[in-house]
Amino acid sequence: MNVYSRAYIESLFEDYQQDPTSLPVEWREFFKNFDPSLESDANAVPTTPGLLGGNQSNRRQVAQLQDRVDQLIRGFRVRGHLEAKIDPLGRPRETNRELNPASYGLLKSDFQKKFSARTIFGENFRTLEEIVNQLRQTYCRSIGVQFMHIDDHGVRTWLQSRMESSRNRIDLSRETQVRILTRLTDAVIFEEFVRKKFVGAKTFSLEGAETLIPLLDLTLEHAAEHGVIEVVIGMAHRGRLNVLANVMDKRAQNIFWSFDDPDPELNRGRGDVLYHLGHSSDWTTAAGKKVHLSLCFNPSHLEFVDPVAIGRCRAKQDRVNDVRREKGMTILIHGDAAFAGEGIVQETLNLSQLDAYSTGGTLHVIVNNQVGFTTEPELGRSTTYASDVAKMLQIPIFHVNGEDPEAVAQVVSLAMKFRDEFHRDVVIDMYCYRRLGHNESDEPRFTQPGMYKVIDSRPTIRDSFLERMLKMQKITQAQANEIAEVRRRELQEEFDSAKAEKFTSDAQVGGGYWEGYYGGLERDDDNVDTGVPMGKLTYVINQLAELPASFNINRKLKRSLSARKEMAEGKRPIDWATAELAAFGSLAVEGHRIRMSGQDSGRGTFSQRHAVLADHATGEIYVPLQHISDDQAPVDIFNSPLSEGSVLGFEYGYSLDSPESLVCWEAQFGDFWNAAQVIVDQFITSAEDKWARLSGLTLLLPHGFEGAGPEHCSARVERFLTLAAEHNIQIVNPTTAAQYFHLLRRQVKRKWRKPLIVLTPKSLLREPKIMSNLDEFYSGTFQRVIADTEVPGHNAPDRIILANGKISVELIKERQKTKRTDVAIIRLEQLYPLPFTQIQEILGCYPPGTPVYWVQEEPSNMGAWYFMKVKWDEFELCRNWPLQVISRPESASPSTGSKKTHQIEQEELIKAALGTPLRKIAKAQPTVRQND
Repeated sequence: MNVYSRAYIESLFEDYQQDPTSLPVEWREFFKNFDPSLESDANAVPTTPGLLGGNQSNRRQVAQLQDRVDQLIRGFRVRGHLEAKIDPLGRPRETNRELNPASYGLLKSDFQKKFSARTIFGENFRTLEEIVNQLRQTYCRSIGVQFMHIDDHGVRTWLQSRMESSRNRIDLSRETQVRILTRLTDAVIFEEFVRKKFVGAKTFSLEGAETLIPLLDLTLEHAAEHGVIEVVIGMAHRGRLNVLANVMDKRAQNIFWSFDDPDPELNRGRGDVLYHLGHSSDWTTAAGKKVHLSLCFNPSHLEFVDPVAIGRCRAKQDRVNDVRREKGMTILIHGDAAFAGEGIVQETLNLSQLDAYSTGGTLHVIVNNQVGFTTEPELGRSTTYASDVAKMLQIPIFHVNGEDPEAVAQVVSLAMKFRDEFHRDVVIDMYCYRRLGHNESDEPRFTQPGMYKVIDSRPTIRDSFLERMLKMQKITQAQANEIAEVRRRELQEEFDSAKAEKFTSDAQVGGGYWEGYYGGLERDDDNVDTGVPMGKLTYVINQLAELPASFNINRKLKRSLSARKEMAEGKRPIDWATAELAAFGSLAVEGHRIRMSGQDSGRGTFSQRHAVLADHATGEIYVPLQHISDDQAPVDIFNSPLSEGSVLGFEYGYSLDSPESLVCWEAQFGDFWNAAQVIVDQFITSAEDKWARLSGLTLLLPHGFEGAGPEHCSARVERFLTLAAEHNIQIVNPTTAAQYFHLLRRQVKRKWRKPLIVLTPKSLLREPKIMSNLDEFYSGTFQRVIADTEVPGHNAPDRIILANGKISVELIKERQKTKRTDVAIIRLEQLYPLPFTQIQEILGCYPPGTPVYWVQEEPSNMGAWYFMKVKWDEFELCRNWPLQVISRPESASPSTGSKKTHQIEQEELIKAALGTPLRKIAKAQPTVRQND
């Protein structure tokens, strides 16, 4: 038997005492003989016959019916979306038993009985029929909502009250309705115009989902009302041209020029297809407010732009000190198949509530075509909805019929209010369809004949909405025709001008806060003095060791802080970690923001950095870099989630809108970046060539063969070198603390902006050989090549070793140990752009014909050997100094998993490099066994 709580019965009894007629007959009868003074059970309505008096079975029946009604109400809130009419193609959905009153034992005869409806907006008591009607109108019309997975009762109540009070509809003024019609007209006519004028061209049409344009229009209007001044948009190719023309205000003339491609020589070896291009503009709202829009450039790799766009938004917020994350927002437009299928979506969602990456809530719009290329939803996902991965967050998901613009307007209004109230993401899953195939030349009826039979019979969204407006007498046919004719005339004028006028690119390059920065080729003389005066440097390093008097530092770290003070005084050489922090601190004092994130970056993977300190007693966090001076720039060192793709994408995006900052992403181990390969290939290394977009992002990749196994040894430099061309990136492997210090400062102080790939040490972090004296930091700059001062050219050595990174340090140590003077060791600190002039100058000090050996730890098919060999021949250095390689044999895996085997290999490698025969260095052949 079901019984009611004390609080619930008491609230009803209070109403009964004030006005018995406010309650239904059943409840008036229930309380008629009720004496609360006799109550004995503190938790439930007493059920003993003598206590309540009257007909106890009747009262129990009333309570049971009310309980069933409450279960039904909850059923609609939880499952109502399953019967919502969200598919514009009208395909039937299965009924859900939890929405059927009969499933709760409620009969047709109960529909005219009144029940408590206190949990629903409106009158406290209503008939069951009225309750069900309100719930169906709220949750089962053109909008289906998933929100009951949200744990916070207050958030759920906030949503319930706003949906149920309005029955999930919005009263639109005639002005807004006409605005929606106008935006639908813009979208529909643009697609029709392009398809007629450029027959067979790929446009990835928005047809069937044109409601996206009024959706974005309304979103921007709401955003401006909530104080947003910057909006970053990330989207794939479908509908991008329509968004460029009708939201981003890109001249149609330039779009048409892109179709005609009037100057093919302009893009020889560079550029991208027009439906990948970005744009920026200023949006003026109906109320006259300005919002700056940035549509990100995007590759074909769906969804990987998501973290990039959010990173850009965070940078824009940080530029204006928007710590409340209210002045900027991100809109991400997804496809249904990609949202469910691409893992980067989950990685990006996971960033939303993390302090290091939050932006106050992203609006996710899924343009749900109900098919992925040719793949049906039931073959492309294991979930009910494409959006189900978003249920990992405490946010609502609104499913809406894209052919009901008023419902879309309601969802946009509620979504934006939710974001403003709770600073969380929101998802709008707009159901629509794809009128054409995946592209204009694709035939979808091969694979979805039934679906396209329905689509072919449907009018445009604009026409169906216009029909409703005509019936409501909100507009005349003549007025609607005039809206359409104006748009056609504008497009024709732009088309004619594109044919008549000389092509002029509208590429937006180098403006705003990128003024003064440049890309292109690195010049040999493109150096700046990156030294820091003695007094300033000493002060910065000293501040790195200063803590509040009340701070309880771990006793093991006291020695590290004391050592930093000694380094500041020149009493001991500066180690790698201190050099790094000194670079960060000096740049911050000079006004450059520092941002670093990565797995365990606060402490450092190898317990070397200790930039973020925890109070041993309280756990309170203190970051000395944030307390160097009162007027310094911000310094943020963040531990990232266990994700490479989203975090690297975010930091790349951040670097796009913060050119004056040092923005770093650190991999826990060097080869972990391969989990973010798309970000490297499609954005970091190619963005300048494709989109004329510069970035100064720095990647810190721990690298070195130390016997820790194949997955922890190599940063896969060979992959970066394969991607390196036209001076698109910098690849360096510095071997001293001072070199690292100058490198980091050079990255900011030069106006030449390129991504920087740094192969950083592991075991060498505490190696005395890479430490530097204090005076090496006062002046100078990063040296691309370090000549051998111990074995200069006039010594006429028997061989010259060219190497970089850890192996070069080990070779120098072994040479000193064996007192060899017949081997010169040149350290190539910068692999790319390859410093040919400096290499040639140094080699010119040695007799021609001296053999040169490129020495690397990696197998011969990895590392820099192939790159060096090609460049050596290209620069014709081979004429005077023939180049050979000393390395591990070629291998499918970077290294052995045996520590002892590694030590044997490393010893043999070093001996071979210094002149010992190479015969011992051979790869053991695996034993092959046949299956029994």
